[in-house]
Amino acid sequence: MFKKNNKSQKNPRRFKLLTLVITAFIALLIGGAGVFAFMNQRLQAAVQTNRSMGKIEAVYSALYSNYYKKVSRQKLENGALSGMVNALGDPFSEYMSKTETESLNNTISSSFTGVGAEVRKNGSHIEIIAPIDNTPAKKAGLKANDIIEEIDGKSMTGVSLSKAVSLIRGKKGTKVTLKIRRSDETFTKVLTRAKIPVKTVTGHLDKDHKTVGYIQVSTFSEKTAAEFKSEIKKLRKQGAKSFVIDMRDNPGGLMDQALKMSSMFVKNGKTILQVQPRDQAAQIYKAGKEYDGGFKVNEKTVVLINGGSASAAEIFSAALNQSANIKLIGTKSFGKGTVQNTLPFNDKTELKMTIAKWLTPDGSWIHHKGLQPNIKADFPSYVYQTAIDTKKTYQLGEVSGQIKKVQTLLTALDYNPGKENGYFSQETADALKKFQADNKLDQSSKADKNTVEKLEELAASKAANSDNAYKTAVKQVTQN
Repeated sequence: MFKKNNKSQKNPRRFKLLTLVITAFIALLIGGAGVFAFMNQRLQAAVQTNRSMGKIEAVYSALYSNYYKKVSRQKLENGALSGMVNALGDPFSEYMSKTETESLNNTISSSFTGVGAEVRKNGSHIEIIAPIDNTPAKKAGLKANDIIEEIDGKSMTGVSLSKAVSLIRGKKGTKVTLKIRRSDETFTKVLTRAKIPVKTVTGHLDKDHKTVGYIQVSTFSEKTAAEFKSEIKKLRKQGAKSFVIDMRDNPGGLMDQALKMSSMFVKNGKTILQVQPRDQAAQIYKAGKEYDGGFKVNEKTVVLINGGSASAAEIFSAALNQSANIKLIGTKSFGKGTVQNTLPFNDKTELKMTIAKWLTPDGSWIHHKGLQPNIKADFPSYVYQTAIDTKKTYQLGEVSGQIKKVQTLLTALDYNPGKENGYFSQETADALKKFQADNKLDQSSKADKNTVEKLEELAASKAANSDNAYKTAVKQVTQN
């Protein structure tokens, strides 16, 4: 996302009808037919704008003066501005209040308190793009495409994105309750707000392959490119001869950071990005010293992506894939192919607006399509299972979708529950009793709250060691 520092003027220059008529007449006199056509077009546009603004002013005045109860000018102004932006139907464009503007700026500088989930407006719903690693949202198991139905009991249907974000964020240590819908199931998570990590890049050498450097990028903020370069240098000193770059669950951020990082891997002069504004030819961005400062990464590299990789993370991944022949491993990315800019006002509010499409080096627009990995690999399927409802205890003879989830986790942990069909069979009861005995739980053969929570805890732990995408990546960079 681009962010400009221009301030709006208190008294913007308006086209005067008389001035335009005179100008058009002068153009006609000097014989400029093309100029006349251009000025006539401007005149018509100005007339239409005047009509629209007149109608808006009339509605504003009528509501302020004649509505049955008093309404503030600020409320009407904000409503008019938000209404115009909402009419676009673009989840990435919005008019932001002073508080919401501050929240966005904090996000860009990676210094905010919340739960650590990047969200967007999708129709009338608030949808998670991706949880940021090592945050309450990630630890609670929230995932890309989860719908936030309620925040602290308040329905989010039809609520603005900025309002939802302001409700999620809050003072460090306070709790927020999110009702989540994933596919056709709903569940509730209580999260404790925390300071979201300022450092956006972390890395280490692979424990089994000491020449493989692993680098995870959680988001693209003001210092991400510098942090990334520093991490590369550090891992090189430790012995890294190849790199696995993890862009999974990275919701994106600042485009200039993606350009700087992409250029490090791409030969000078090769395209890393195209940006196409309305009715204009695409602007081509090419790798070079102006972005990477002469710092290049020539070691063998692969990039990990998934459904939570969006925006700047996709720019980086596409550039490396198409212009440096670096393989993408994982699952299809999110698919956000637009560029936003902000227009700040003197009262510290801002208009965030989509100004262009961005295209991959080969000219593809991945909006709503995403990037396809060269090699598909993922965690085991049970990782994407929704949380089991612990308000009930499940026992022999019952049938439900929740029981099927219990059976799935028992199978994942190498206990044999029989068929995973949702029927609580004797085999399921026996497997559950053995699990309870192994973990020093009450051997009731029933799936109570304590048993279910232990099942989920151990399954999550096992999943962390079942990262098939990462294992595939390491194999790619270590093979000759």
